[in-house]
Amino acid sequence: MARDADPAVAAEALVKRYGGVAVVDGVDLAVRRGECFGLLGPNGAGKTTTLRMLLGLTPPDSGRLTVLGEPVPQRARELRARVGVVPQLDNLDPDFTVRENLTTYASYFGLRERDLGRRIDELLAFAALDKRASARVPALSGGMKRRLTLARALINDPELVVLDEPSTGLDPQARQHIWQRLRQLRADGRTLVLTTHYMEEAERLCDRLAIMDRGVVVACDSPEALVERHLERYVVELRGDAARRWPAAGQGRDIHSREVGETVLLYADEPEPVMAAVAAAGLKYLLRPANLEDVFLRLTGHDIRE
Repeated sequence: MARDADPAVAAEALVKRYGGVAVVDGVDLAVRRGECFGLLGPNGAGKTTTLRMLLGLTPPDSGRLTVLGEPVPQRARELRARVGVVPQLDNLDPDFTVRENLTTYASYFGLRERDLGRRIDELLAFAALDKRASARVPALSGGMKRRLTLARALINDPELVVLDEPSTGLDPQARQHIWQRLRQLRADGRTLVLTTHYMEEAERLCDRLAIMDRGVVVACDSPEALVERHLERYVVELRGDAARRWPAAGQGRDIHSREVGETVLLYADEPEPVMAAVAAAGLKYLLRPANLEDVFLRLTGHDIRE
């Protein structure tokens, strides 16, 4: 049994190749026990492959990996008994009721129905589905299905919960419900590892996160530290054709800028001169603090939603 001080996940120089191309290329990760750790990156960055290696579903070509003290993939079967998984797409059984989905999934871990009544009742209450226990899956809203998938992942009382884009496709209210449940799990001492395309989700939930691009980790720290380390403090946003034609580089000062679609982003520690130059050009602007999405754009050059 691993000591409490040991990391929940320790990955060293992980490599996975497909067709001679390294989709994960020397990744090092150390996830602390009890923290919420995020994996961010554009499509094809290697996030899902990394998760699959953590779960023992995809063997690495090289490198070392230990999860909850278990060497992976050598003891992946034993590891998965201690892990809960929330896949990107809900794969609930549409022919079963809410309670039957939990009962059936519990049987995969050798848990018997006669011992499960209280555990399932607790999970239904946790997921706010206690009044829908007899409903079949097609009768549930998208948010209810996602909460049921989360409850199902907890049936074996896991130490580690792995979530692949836990709130994708949910409306804002349903997303808030999921975030509340994940914060509760972290407060209970569970370790969470998640991928997400929502910067707000990463900022609200993650203690630390790694940004991946082209199979490598390009940065890893807390959201606040990443913003402080990689960006100026403020962003001046301009929109429209006129903004793109405005010569930011010719304003007599070093203005770092980036175009994202129809938006021009101007970064500055002291934004007042930038705002004055923009206003003098007759352009409308929005001033805001730099955030995690700006870090993502700076480090990967990709729009987070591509």
